[in-house]
Amino acid sequence: MRETELLKSLIREVPDFPKPGIGFKDFTPLLRDPRGLALAVELMVNPFRGRHIDVVVGAESRGFIFGTALAQSLAAGFVPVRKPGKLPAKTMSMGYDLEYGSDRVEIHVDSITPGQRVLLVDDLLATGGTMEACCKLVKELKAQIVGVTVLIELTFLNGRERLRPYGEVHSVLTY
Repeated sequence: MRETELLKSLIREVPDFPKPGIGFKDFTPLLRDPRGLALAVELMVNPFRGRHIDVVVGAESRGFIFGTALAQSLAAGFVPVRKPGKLPAKTMSMGYDLEYGSDRVEIHVDSITPGQRVLLVDDLLATGGTMEACCKLVKELKAQIVGVTVLIELTFLNGRERLRPYGEVHSVLTY
């Protein structure tokens, strides 16, 4: 079995979640499988080895799961991007549009220093709104974005196009 086939076998599709017509890609079975989890982390991080990543930035909350593992694998630091009101020190925020409405994300203003090389990570790339907002925050902090890596990309939603201005976009599994 190919590596990506193994990972796909560990992704459960939940129909009509969170609303009718959506086929939710649930990766929690992959997380409980030691081999699957290790493989997912390796395949997410491999394109960025040797690229001198200083900081991995993970989007709340599922980006935290993979982000800390990728940071450890790259001997880099980890910085969380969170929903408003969750970070205790001085923050900056960025809004973005959702399919129905809008949202915001925040980062500590002192979490990344100018010039640091950053890898952004999340579990899933759909329309790209969340990750684009994260990229904008990182750019505001004058860091260099090396790339974006995700476990799952829903290619039919074209989120990759929104992220192209920020560097390499890597996905392990595509649907």
